[in-house]
Amino acid sequence: MAAAEVRPATVSDAAEIARIQRETWQTAYADLIGAHALSLLEQTDAEQQWATAIEFPGTQVYVATEGSFTVGFCVAGRAPESEMAAADGSLPEDAEATGLIASLLVEPRWGRRGHAGRLLGTAATGLRGEGASRGISWVAQSDHASLGFFRRAGWTPEGTVRTLDTGETTVREVRLTGTLELELKD
Repeated sequence: MAAAEVRPATVSDAAEIARIQRETWQTAYADLIGAHALSLLEQTDAEQQWATAIEFPGTQVYVATEGSFTVGFCVAGRAPESEMAAADGSLPEDAEATGLIASLLVEPRWGRRGHAGRLLGTAATGLRGEGASRGISWVAQSDHASLGFFRRAGWTPEGTVRTLDTGETTVREVRLTGTLELELKD
């Protein structure tokens, strides 16, 4: 395996992040989100949206590379109230110390090589640097690969679910939570 690393994304990474999102959704999530949502992704200026996200204050975007290839990305930041609130709208006691892993994708062809773990570990370090001690993430209930990954990292479902409408189907997501005290192992 060529040298693998994770680094903060720059605006020049936006095109590769958009490509990874598009190709991963087409490969791994087409049945889950439906053709309509995929066509909307094709119609948007995803590269510009990613460039904006990379420069957005408080947002941490990281890319995973292997050799000269960009193979995955992760988006993290402080968890907005809407992402961590209970069904009744109440916030957890540790709301000020909660980070959000908003997205973590590795192209399927680069899977099982440690890239997702390096991305999560790097994002956890960044969130701890911002004062967070706990993380949350939303994962499709039928995405067994992602659920398994987070469980291996020590994150567990905490009982909150939401349903997203893709315009063609609905996706049921579970909220996972776990510590940000993660250590990368070789």
